[in-house]
Amino acid sequence: MDSEALRRLLTAVRAGRLPVERALARLAALPPTGDLGFARVDHHRALRQGHPEVVYAPGKTPTQVAAIAKAIARRSGRVLVTRVDDAQARAVRRAVKGSVRSFTSVALLPKRREKRKGIALVTAGTSDLPVAEEARLTCRMMGCEPELVADVGVAGIHRLFAHLETLRAAQVLVVAAGMEGALPSVVGGLVAAPVIAVPTSVGYGTGAGGFAALLAMLNACAANVCCVNIDDGFGAGTLASLICSGSVERRS
Repeated sequence: MDSEALRRLLTAVRAGRLPVERALARLAALPPTGDLGFARVDHHRALRQGHPEVVYAPGKTPTQVAAIAKAIARRSGRVLVTRVDDAQARAVRRAVKGSVRSFTSVALLPKRREKRKGIALVTAGTSDLPVAEEARLTCRMMGCEPELVADVGVAGIHRLFAHLETLRAAQVLVVAAGMEGALPSVVGGLVAAPVIAVPTSVGYGTGAGGFAALLAMLNACAANVCCVNIDDGFGAGTLASLICSGSVERRS
């Protein structure tokens, strides 16, 4: 149960359509954690933060990942599992009917009436797409629908300028880049909205698995650029969705 479902429940009680005792019974069936023995699933996270717990797959067996994902999906109707390998992805897809794999993630997304617009998701190259897709799925799970602008890095900067209208219309932008990590600074200088930079582990030797891009983004000269961790598409998508939905402003 998320905040929207709880609001409907309380509204039904107030309107007299649902007896108090039945409402209490429904709430009593919502334990804050689900003990699987090897994991304690936080079923109340959707009430606190607006979206259910997201599963980080590395270090877990396929059976463990699938069991956690199934428990979350059963209660919330949606789930996102990140950084899956092939065996983990197969296990999750067997356990969670309707889930789909995209690059390194498996997701069961909610069937929402209307998704919020306002997020632009920009990648420097095609190799950055797996991280960008993690951000996109995170946004979609949180009720937003980002617009993708892919493969517009600084090696061919004219490609970016063809999308200026899209970039400037966005409320928040997520910019994923590896190599020297210059793209977020360029985008930041072209727009008035916040830019969330995502360094990716794309590049040769001295790129150091994304560390060079991380340092470049932390030193961005555009004042509207902030930075998440290397390959952290989930963190970037979460922040972008909170900004787009106005949650940051409402909770301040």
